[in-house]
Amino acid sequence: MPLVSPLVVISPVRDEAIYIRNTLESMVHQTTRPQEWLIVDDGSQDDTRSIIEAYSKEHSWIRVVSRGDRGFRKVGAGVIAAFDDGRRLMASKDYTYIAKLDGDMSFPPRYIEIMLARLEQDPLLAAVSGKVFRPENGGFVEETMIDEMVAGQFKLYKRTCFEAIGGFSQTILWDGIDIHRCRMKGFTTLSFFHPEARLIHHRLMGSSDSSIYKGRVRLGRGIWFMGYHPLYALASGVFRMREKPFLIGGVIIIAAYFYALIRREPQFEDAAFIKNLRTWQLQRLRQLGGRLLRRLRLGRQ
Repeated sequence: MPLVSPLVVISPVRDEAIYIRNTLESMVHQTTRPQEWLIVDDGSQDDTRSIIEAYSKEHSWIRVVSRGDRGFRKVGAGVIAAFDDGRRLMASKDYTYIAKLDGDMSFPPRYIEIMLARLEQDPLLAAVSGKVFRPENGGFVEETMIDEMVAGQFKLYKRTCFEAIGGFSQTILWDGIDIHRCRMKGFTTLSFFHPEARLIHHRLMGSSDSSIYKGRVRLGRGIWFMGYHPLYALASGVFRMREKPFLIGGVIIIAAYFYALIRREPQFEDAAFIKNLRTWQLQRLRQLGGRLLRRLRLGRQ
């Protein structure tokens, strides 16, 4: 029998019939399971709900609720609106941890056990995840993510920290905004590799809405919305050039960011957040520049 942890998991899903069994099977075979898993069906038009209901009949801690159909998949704000509906509808009140989990993931049996143990090692650690991999050509390819980021596909928080940052924002790039809010509150966040805690993402990141190219446009406009400094946006686009779609994906991110800048599109309505974010980003760029200079000097010796 698995241990039951004081964890609640909320999964906003829409039209995940192809993938959702992977996620359900991963969860029911955990060595440490949540006390409640609430799956919010956000207007699915396929068999997603019937698949979930079949599992919920066998496992009383799995529940499914439905939202009205808006007629399309709304990434970003729509996902968090569904997540927040789930928070309001949770039966559990005495939980210690809260997680947001997508319906296109799979993970090993000890995943939750390992994540909770890591959270408890450090009082300032607010959120954790494993590293994310996608199936490709008979193997697995790691999705690019710095250690300070936490996978938005399965983001596990201490409840006290989650409430201290005000939860997730119902905006694009919510999974970057929450991480910097944690920094501002003095918390740390972490994604780390563990052979028994790999997250398998069965859909190419950023491709859930029409195409990966549209996803890269959305990311570029999203980092403008979030408040990225232009230099950091440029560096981020260059960094992303090594991901699929190679080269062009990073170019699209940069172009979309500067398109939004020129048009002065709306930004996150927290001037203090943006100011703090840009200060942090410039510090990181200076640190990176310093490391590159030291490598060049060592190479000349």
